Amino acid sequence: MTEQRVSVRLTQYAAGGGCACKIPPGELEEVVRGLGGQVAEDLVVGLDDGDDGAVVRVADGTAVISTADFFTPVVDDAYDFGRIVAANALSDVYAMGGRPVVAINLVGWPRSVLPLELLREVLRGGLDVAGLAGCPVAGGHSIDDPEPKYGMAVTGVVDPERLLRNDAALPGLPISLTKPIGVGVLNNRHKSTGEVFEHAVASMVALNDVASAAAVAAGARAATDVTGFGLLGHLFKLLRASGVGAVLDSAAVPVLDGAWQSLRDGYVSGGTRRNLDWVRPHLDVRGGSVDEDVLLMLADAQTSGGLLVVGGVPGAPVVGHTVAGPPRIALR
Repeated sequence: MTEQRVSVRLTQYAAGGGCACKIPPGELEEVVRGLGGQVAEDLVVGLDDGDDGAVVRVADGTAVISTADFFTPVVDDAYDFGRIVAANALSDVYAMGGRPVVAINLVGWPRSVLPLELLREVLRGGLDVAGLAGCPVAGGHSIDDPEPKYGMAVTGVVDPERLLRNDAALPGLPISLTKPIGVGVLNNRHKSTGEVFEHAVASMVALNDVASAAAVAAGARAATDVTGFGLLGHLFKLLRASGVGAVLDSAAVPVLDGAWQSLRDGYVSGGTRRNLDWVRPHLDVRGGSVDEDVLLMLADAQTSGGLLVVGGVPGAPVVGHTVAGPPRIALR
């Protein structure tokens, strides 16, 4: 990202930003309560456990993953915004151990306010990252919208016998995290001040393809990606779906440079605070090192974060382990 490329600050045209603009997890669960339980012969993963995508078996040894994701600008640069969105949308397929095969664009654009040339840059960024994933972008849908929004609906394929899902965690296994956290507070600072954090952009545009393949090769069966509900929120959802607990070593969780200072300077989104409010009843806090700032960082609303894998992933730090018992997170 360069100052020359940013003539319009996209983040100033939206109330929220990135995955922090998601409907809070508690409210969303109330909305969809009672809508699950669909029975279909070939439906492998549906709505019930809030997994990263729906999975339908289409032939012996082959299932289709279907997912969609969109959000408002998380950075000012249009091209980088497009790249981040594409990496984030593709991540749901990787989080389930799959390979993306086609994507379509989802666009909301204030055409009377922002030039269409900027939208072209957004789409170009999405196309470039999807190209890196070997995933063609074949059309899409657009509307005139008061806020700029961009996303993708992605279709992937996976062997249903090697599927990564959030209800398959077993006790006694390590928990690995494949990207550092902290992009939420850095993005919030960027929106407020215009400061640019190239390393945060680099983290967000990085695909989770290699991590996904490594997790599957290592025999992992349970995983999710870390996005708008934060590390604590996504870990709790996985534990609840699997019926196990976890111990999380907060000191082992990698954090992006500058994120701690940005948190202490007050650049904490409302989405992050709502994440922590939702998951707090399911936490057991141990030791004086886990203070409120640590909890906020662990709840930081991520955009295009890493994979959270139950099992060892070569090169990824181990941040805790699963345990037998109720779905609670013991922090140390």
